[in-house]
Amino acid sequence: MLPPSLHAIAAVECLSEGKNLVTASYVSEQMNALNNDVKNKNLIFLNECGLDPGIDHMSAMQIIHVLQAKGAEIISFKSYTGGLISPGSNNNPWGYKFTWNPKNVILAGQGTALYRQNRNNKFTPYHRLFSQIEKINISGTGQFEGYANRNSNAYIETYNLQNISTLLRGTLRYAGYCSAWNLFVHLGITDDTYIINTSSLTYHDWISSYLPDNEKSLIQNLQSQFSYLNLSTADWERIKWSGILDKTPIPLSSGTPAEILLNLLESKWKMELGDLDLVVMQHIFEYILNGKTQTHVSSLSVKGENETATAMSKTVGLPMAIAAKLILNGKVKTKGVAIPVVAEIYEPLLHELAQMGIVFIEEHIY
Repeated sequence: MLPPSLHAIAAVECLSEGKNLVTASYVSEQMNALNNDVKNKNLIFLNECGLDPGIDHMSAMQIIHVLQAKGAEIISFKSYTGGLISPGSNNNPWGYKFTWNPKNVILAGQGTALYRQNRNNKFTPYHRLFSQIEKINISGTGQFEGYANRNSNAYIETYNLQNISTLLRGTLRYAGYCSAWNLFVHLGITDDTYIINTSSLTYHDWISSYLPDNEKSLIQNLQSQFSYLNLSTADWERIKWSGILDKTPIPLSSGTPAEILLNLLESKWKMELGDLDLVVMQHIFEYILNGKTQTHVSSLSVKGENETATAMSKTVGLPMAIAAKLILNGKVKTKGVAIPVVAEIYEPLLHELAQMGIVFIEEHIY
């Protein structure tokens, strides 16, 4: 459970000591470069074995293999995951609190998303990421909005879906979050590339520095400059609630825009005593079988038990623990740098997760 920045160092040490490795993080270039050496030592360095990535891979591959065994042609696969606050603890206008790495939330709008749609590669740059959303309904849990995440096309080969028409992996938020966050992205305050001296600035001063001077109030200036975003009254309430317009001194001497925003939101979006988190995931498959187009929807909803046994800690930690047990018991024959997309890993792992209450609800639409 080390931070991703230390995984390559730990991997080299494991290789030197002849030990297997399990992580919940994406396979980095440094990790992948060790593949042959790991195989030669008859070891497995299992990565992407948490929630997302992790449970998403395993549950998706289980369905993909079943459909392919039936002779189905999978034409579309969309997968969305969200680490959120449970409805009973949802008491702020954003519908969001930090339930995992806060900085990753702030930086979510930094990169361009790549996915496949109707057999064409599609790019969504950071400034459009939170305006190109899809409405997602998870039965019994609620309505969400999803935006594209990272490079979905990297998994076309991994999932053995070379001929698929559409493939997209995304992130879920409660409705209303994305449009308000879109202002932060367009304003430039999620940027992590330069440092500002904030020793004598208020949040009001800071935000004003991104706008041309005029006679309007700060909120009116923002509304004028970003009218093209068509933000609702509720969106502006979210923005005001965030505190970025307040004449409160910034408690940092310096920082990147992203760090300043993170410092502010860590107090606003902090989980309070008694708060419970929520993990949601949904896979949507469209496929052709026996000449008929059908849809398979697989949905997961896990609610935290308390501040320690959170849904996030369970869905990230338990898959890693189960995988480590399988490896120690000699149940995994796969070697090298790997992710959990083979049946010998995902079948027993998903089975044990189901016994712990982490189970998907399957729905077929004919």
